[in-house]
Amino acid sequence: MMRLPKSITLLAAAVAVSLTLAACGEQKIEVSKSSPEFASAEVFKERCAGCHTFGKAGTRGSAANIRTRERTDGPNFDVRHECVQRVLYAIQNGGFSGAVMPANIVVGERARELAEFIAKYAGVDAGPRPEGTGDEANGYQCTSERSPEALAEESEQTDAGDN
Repeated sequence: MMRLPKSITLLAAAVAVSLTLAACGEQKIEVSKSSPEFASAEVFKERCAGCHTFGKAGTRGSAANIRTRERTDGPNFDVRHECVQRVLYAIQNGGFSGAVMPANIVVGERARELAEFIAKYAGVDAGPRPEGTGDEANGYQCTSERSPEALAEESEQTDAGDN
């Protein structure tokens, strides 16, 4: 019977342990694969998971404790309400400070779809979305009951006004 060298056996054991530990931290996307929003959940998981917590996309990137927070920790979207315009602004401009988040991390229609996905599910653990909390005063209309058609129309009006 042939014996494997000790180094190969140790390497195989280390790889097995690493794969097991990596699987322990993996979270599943909560949106159904058959949902049209699944693609946005995947994009969020691929591009935003390192800095943001969002259960719908299966990510845990934000600090759970404010005292252990790092400079690169973004908002926890499980407990923070957002609206489409604010999220789209952050995606296009690198957050609100422009210091940490890369600008245009997602572009075009994919960016709008991602913003709509985040806005739809953001704050689900925080209870009902507070109305009139200041976004409108800052130029953001964050009414939660707008249809996708209304959002598209607003986008077209905004784009026409930019020219």
